[in-house]
Parts: sequence; structure tokens; C-alpha cells
Amino acid sequence: MVIPAEVRSELRAHAEAEAPNEACGLVVVKDGVAERYVRGRNAAASPYRFELEVRAETWFLEDEGYELAVFHSHLSSPPHPSRTDVENIGLWQGKPYLILSLGSDTLAGWTIQDGRIEPLAVTDRAPAA
Repeated sequence: MVIPAEVRSELRAHAEAEAPNEACGLVVVKDGVAERYVRGRNAAASPYRFELEVRAETWFLEDEGYELAVFHSHLSSPPHPSRTDVENIGLWQGKPYLILSLGSDTLAGWTIQDGRIEPLAVTDRAPAA
């Protein structure tokens, strides 16, 4: 998945604005490239977990051919899904799952399916043709 610099900047800005709590939202993806970020609200207001709330119409973007990647931040821990992330995956099972660690400024992608965590390649530019 390609996360252009401007989208990555939005992820970081949101994570910084929400600290010390986790930030969360949805990255809107078309053909493997992130087009924009939709800030969500962390209804849990917690530094240890998130409960994503976004405007209802955001979910309908999937009907228009977009893929939605779930995003959240970790304050200082590595950008790897926590046990809480795996246990609370719910409807996002198998979908792209992005985590930004504010401590290391590292963005990583994953999929979580049936308790298995698989890496998802994340880059800032499409491969050369």
C-alpha cells in the first residue's frame, strides 16, 4: 500500500493532536494508493485502546470502489498490533490495519485474520514501472 507523504503527514498531525490518547481514523485507498485520511474520534479516549467513530457516510465509500484502511496511533510502543488490537479486530478482520508509532515515527501496515497477524507492505511511493 502506498501512503503518500501528504497523507502520512495528516496521520502524524492527528496522532500528535490526540496525544496522550490514541488517534484513529480511516485511510481511503484506491488501487493500492491512499487518496486521503478521514479523522475519526476515539470514543474510548484512551492511550491504550481505541473505539473508532466516523461519520456514517464514510463507510459508504466502499460501495464506490474504495478500500478503507483502519488507522490508529501508538504513543511510544512499536507500530505492531497489540493483544488488545487483535482481540478487538471485529469487523476490520482481514482489512488493512495501519499503526503509527509516535515514539519512532514509524508507520506499519498489517492484516489481522483469525488471530494471525500478517505484515502489509507500506511505502511512500509507487514502484517504478
